[in-house]
Amino acid sequence: MWLALAKTFPNGKIHDHYSTTQQLGKALRAARKQLGLTQSQLALAAGVGLRFIVDLEAGKPTLRLENSLRVIEALGGEISLNGLPAPTGGDDHGA
Repeated sequence: MWLALAKTFPNGKIHDHYSTTQQLGKALRAARKQLGLTQSQLALAAGVGLRFIVDLEAGKPTLRLENSLRVIEALGGEISLNGLPAPTGGDDHGA
């Protein structure tokens, strides 16, 4: 499974693929810097703690997915999953 982070910049949309938490963290750090945000400013915008941003950018693999998604949203990005079967409908919680 590959994780794709789509980020819209003034010059258009950029799609990159990441297969490790370190690659994703590096990309999020680059996006934050391109937007001119400090780690503290991004933490405030995403509603997470500064330590979370530091760990996320360092590629720590045990972070909460919900908070990671909040940071990506605060940076103007989105997540898409490639290579997975299409949903079959219905709720498969626990199935």
